[in-house]
Amino acid sequence: MKRVRLLLLAGAALACAPAFAEDVAGEVHAADDVERILVTGQMRTSGAATKTDTPATEVPQPVTIIPDTLFEAQGAVSIGDTLNYVSGVQSNPYGPDSRVDGAFIRGINALQFRDGMRDIFSYYASIRADPYNFNSVQVLRGPSSVLFGAGSLGGIVNLNSKLPEFTAGGEVALRYGSFDRLEALADVTGPIGGDLAGRVVARVRDSGTQTDYVPDDRILLSPSLTWAPGTETRLTLLGLYQEDDGGSTSQFLPLVGTILPNRNGRLPSDRFVGKPGWDRYDGRLLQGTALFEHRFSDLARINLRARYIDSDLTYFTHYADSYSNPANPYVLLDPVTGLPVLDPVTGVPLRDPEQRTIGLYSDGSVARMEIFSTDNNVQLSFDTGAAVEHLLLAGIDYSWNRVRKVGGFSFEYFDIYAPDYGSLSDYGGGLPQPSAPSEDVEQDQIGIYVQDQIRLWDRVSVVLGARRDHVSARSFGGPGQSWNATTFRAGIIGELVAGVLPFFSYTESFEPISGTASDGNPFVPKAGRQYELGLKLQPNDASMVTLTGYHIRESNRPVDDPTTPDPFDQRQIGSLTSQGFEFEARTVLAGDLQLIANYSYVDAEESGTDRQLENVPKHNASLWLSRPFDLGNDATLTLAGGVRHSGSSRSYGPAFPDGIVTPSYTLVDAFAEVTWRQWSFALNATNLLGEDYFSACLARGDCFLGAERNVFGTLSYRF
Repeated sequence: MKRVRLLLLAGAALACAPAFAEDVAGEVHAADDVERILVTGQMRTSGAATKTDTPATEVPQPVTIIPDTLFEAQGAVSIGDTLNYVSGVQSNPYGPDSRVDGAFIRGINALQFRDGMRDIFSYYASIRADPYNFNSVQVLRGPSSVLFGAGSLGGIVNLNSKLPEFTAGGEVALRYGSFDRLEALADVTGPIGGDLAGRVVARVRDSGTQTDYVPDDRILLSPSLTWAPGTETRLTLLGLYQEDDGGSTSQFLPLVGTILPNRNGRLPSDRFVGKPGWDRYDGRLLQGTALFEHRFSDLARINLRARYIDSDLTYFTHYADSYSNPANPYVLLDPVTGLPVLDPVTGVPLRDPEQRTIGLYSDGSVARMEIFSTDNNVQLSFDTGAAVEHLLLAGIDYSWNRVRKVGGFSFEYFDIYAPDYGSLSDYGGGLPQPSAPSEDVEQDQIGIYVQDQIRLWDRVSVVLGARRDHVSARSFGGPGQSWNATTFRAGIIGELVAGVLPFFSYTESFEPISGTASDGNPFVPKAGRQYELGLKLQPNDASMVTLTGYHIRESNRPVDDPTTPDPFDQRQIGSLTSQGFEFEARTVLAGDLQLIANYSYVDAEESGTDRQLENVPKHNASLWLSRPFDLGNDATLTLAGGVRHSGSSRSYGPAFPDGIVTPSYTLVDAFAEVTWRQWSFALNATNLLGEDYFSACLARGDCFLGAERNVFGTLSYRF
């Protein structure tokens, strides 16, 4: 029945599209107006890096902007996928994860923002953002706390929502592909009245995944309205309803049976470790956002932003106990009692000589997350001399969030090579018992920031910024904790000769952390600083090359605590050092051949250990090429392809003092699209060659499988 509803909705959307376009726009747009893939799109602007409309060549910081046409051509089905071809970024470091989007920037976990306001405050309390709802994704490498408050030292990912436009247009599409993916998409915008414009973005999906019994179903509806009574004033209201019915593609399979040999062979890559019908990752997300801008003159303007988020999530899952004995997690059971057979001397469970039976955790939680955030600033332009121009930004932002969870936990045994799913408990469809409130954390933050962008002789730009934050947090209504932090930013970039722009910057970060360490003490905020020296080259308007080197030092980073039996316990280390260099080039060559080339090297280690952080490859590289071909008769063919390489990484633990190595891997992606007038058919393929690889294998005992080949076709009508 679900598929029938999906097909009816898709058919109705395609049938009404021509009439809608004619009715709103008055005429159907020519095929030449359809936006094509441009790797250089928006690269001249700094985007969120300065919260001002400043050219990228005047910002002493590397900024990458990925327009939606590009990440769609690259086959992105998640926010993590949009970062596959960005220098300095390790996207999806734990493989395809249907629960959360992840990325390391310069070896450090990145924070996610939406329209300049933080989007995620807790793990497993919300569902993933949908890339179809955004017109671009921005990656700011390096600390951005001065403008964004609590933020990652490595960088942040900012998602830019699709906003209403006063020119009518849009698309409707049908998609089918691997894992029986079937979905309908729509994005329609245009004027409603003289000073009103609207937009609706929608997605309905019924899909499986590369893991058995794990669906990836979604309903997304995002309406928005813009009121622009004049060129000086603009108010936009955005709504979002999203419902996901899914599960966890991350199955935490044991090392012995994946990267390490097992006498029964390697576990199948689609192996599901859980109870079909009980395991789930189901969520509902509601958002309301207001964006207001008013220009008093060419010299002064004000920006006000606010958002409220309400999220409910049910997360029921299983994972094998490969942690109590990572080198040999299989347990011998008594055939009568079904309990482990214990060594009479040590009392330790005996190992299963057949290497089949393993402990199985069942873990369930029901979460509620609420977020309110607002960011308000004023921009003033003025001169303090004939060749000295200032763009002063001063603002105040505030965020409040509360996360509540009720959890339950249980433990069973099963044969991981021949699972008897029927024998596993479903706990009456609810939480494992006993269950109890497991988290109730409330946090608020207020920050005041100021930034001055100084332009000297129209050749040199200096950026100076400072911020003061106050953060407070409380758990289960108990006594609160609070922290204060002051962070600074300074940088300079200048055009020595035409198109050659060296830059230098110093930046600081501050990031409060929810939760407690394994010793029971609350986490203290992370703090850090970075020095960066780089060069931007712009030989022409269609090209930008960035070379940069950096040195990061971070304190109070949480890492796994190998001294406790709980594999998810963490401790805070004294300091972390990350240093490296990055290369990024974007250009359009002869014949409209568009190119993106990236390489990054990162040396990130806990200070004093001389060991690279686990699951952080030292080397990453990628290359993406795209070219359109005119077929005549209003038809165009676009061909594109890319190669991504991720170096090897190593993880250390008591069971593997010399480390477990996750091998390097290289993936190939491809894209082809034929457009004819308003119609197009696109074919995407990621991991085209079907490379079988691991994204991460950790010494604590588990392995994460990489993304399998994913091929899908999309039929679109654009107007």
